[in-house]
Amino acid sequence: MNASIPLPDEGKVAEMAHPCVLCFNSNDPSGAGGLTADILAMSSVGAHVLAIATGTYVRDTAETFDHVAFDEETIDEQARSILEDVAVQVIKVGFCGTPDILSTIAELCTDYASVPVVAYMPSLSWWQDDPIEAYQDAFLELLLPQTTVLVGNHSTLWRWLLPDWGSDRSPTARDLAKAAAEKGVPYTLVTGMPQQGGQHVENALATPLTVLVSETIERFDAVFTGAGDTLSAALAGLLAMGDDLEASVGEALGYLDGSLDGGFRPGMGHAVADRLFWAQSVEESGDADTNDSAATADDFSLPGHHTRH
Repeated sequence: MNASIPLPDEGKVAEMAHPCVLCFNSNDPSGAGGLTADILAMSSVGAHVLAIATGTYVRDTAETFDHVAFDEETIDEQARSILEDVAVQVIKVGFCGTPDILSTIAELCTDYASVPVVAYMPSLSWWQDDPIEAYQDAFLELLLPQTTVLVGNHSTLWRWLLPDWGSDRSPTARDLAKAAAEKGVPYTLVTGMPQQGGQHVENALATPLTVLVSETIERFDAVFTGAGDTLSAALAGLLAMGDDLEASVGEALGYLDGSLDGGFRPGMGHAVADRLFWAQSVEESGDADTNDSAATADDFSLPGHHTRH
């Protein structure tokens, strides 16, 4: 590269062309969620992702078989090395695997207390009861006090934050926000709240006192994996871009809706959100719908693998 040609970001200090998000999440080999979802969603809204791998799922598109967590010291070294080099606008926390890793991340968030934290609590129904309880307890006590916006599905947050809920009615977004606020969370984004009739669900950003953003959408017929990762990542990226919270939530929900609407099924399991739906033209999308089958290796003019084995 010619050293005399200025880079797009050169000279920008107060406002970065691509603000950075430090992201803790597990690798997902299916591409449905995890770091893959974070990188694609945040990049789509204009943010640069500093991806910290906390472990890896062992899964396909249908189910999760296991999770292998990385060593917490390695995770801490990953994060602190990049934080000493790059200014971060937002920290996003996905699934991290163990209470020890959550403790490490919580300590780091304390050291960078001025950076807002978007934390996502996924469904852990694939896991055993004991590790679920230990993980959620650690999340509750260690990470929620550092969290700016908590994101989660209504049923997941209900079972976790209000296990002793005794009312005949389902908890509202404000009820869940109140429970989160008791641990220090100022804002809670609740997704998938069932509406009367069962054909629609509500997504709402709430505080203990009010609902700031509310959107009712028609329920998708397909079962998706990674929707929560997509939404929380898009929100983190938009906040890093400098948008205010309510506008960011509205745009992140719109991005999620477009991703799910363009979803596809790469394997024999669940559908996967198309986080690059915006990059396809209408003509390309229409052509894709008329194809009877996916392309195979025979459709490309690339040589095959010729080895001695």
